Amino acid sequence: MDAIGVLMMCPMSNYLEQELDNRFKLFRYWAQPKQRDFLADHAASIRAVVGNATAGADAELIASLPKLEIVSCFSVGLDKVDLIKCKEKGIRVTNTPDVLTDDVADLAIGLILAVLRRICECDKYVRRGAWKLGDFKLTTKFSGKRVGIIGLGRIGLAVAERAEAFDCPISYYSRSKKGNTNYTYYGSVVELASNSDILVVACALTPETTHIVNRQVIDALGPKGILINIGRGPHIDEAEMVSALVEGRLGGAGLDVFEKEPEVPEQLFGLENVVLLPHVGSGTEETRKAMADLVLGNLEAHFSSKPLLTPVV
Repeated sequence: MDAIGVLMMCPMSNYLEQELDNRFKLFRYWAQPKQRDFLADHAASIRAVVGNATAGADAELIASLPKLEIVSCFSVGLDKVDLIKCKEKGIRVTNTPDVLTDDVADLAIGLILAVLRRICECDKYVRRGAWKLGDFKLTTKFSGKRVGIIGLGRIGLAVAERAEAFDCPISYYSRSKKGNTNYTYYGSVVELASNSDILVVACALTPETTHIVNRQVIDALGPKGILINIGRGPHIDEAEMVSALVEGRLGGAGLDVFEKEPEVPEQLFGLENVVLLPHVGSGTEETRKAMADLVLGNLEAHFSSKPLLTPVV
């Protein structure tokens, strides 16, 4: 398969990059100073695109690659892939579900604990020698808090199962009520937020879920409520969230994702009730290797005329 051209959109995994280089004819899109000229020169050779949550295959890229057969995503989210255009052109699309579920759900619980128990601030307190001057202030208990989850897919369900171990009542919002769970269902996000102490965003990013957490939802969650986002940055109206945190209308936030990554609103930097992470939900050695292996497996299956491992389109 070393004659098959594969376009990797951006750096995402050294292991994946090396394996793609070993198995295919790898083109590194981010390393091209004149990307349009590069595409024009190599369009006839590129039969696959490898993207992720930040760089995928939009309509313009797809149109410039007439030989494109498959887009294999190093992510679960597909918001950077024009799925409609792929369907129109018969281009296969795959992603990496399941293998990152545990890590992202683990991180959601970690963010909840970090925000409620002020773990990051406690660490700073010890490091700067303040403990010698007195004990750290009291924080907030997690066990027993009402946890509301937006999106009860693989990751949302995994978060719920972990939160149950803390004796937390679980409720959720999704497009429809799930038949395989006894968790409380609410038909609107505002209603869910009104009945939650902690609101976790775990749904897919679509036009319908963009800014699904708006001012009305934030106000419903209230000045003691905690907002956790391990989905995508645009799920939350970031300007409204920042205002609510600064003004004390929202109790705290744990954020792994942001609207315009890697840009993060500087107003959040001085808030001790906010924990900020650089989009590391799936960022463990074990999971990133498993994700890379799925990308490779899907490409090899496609070019060997075998069934795809994780087909989306």
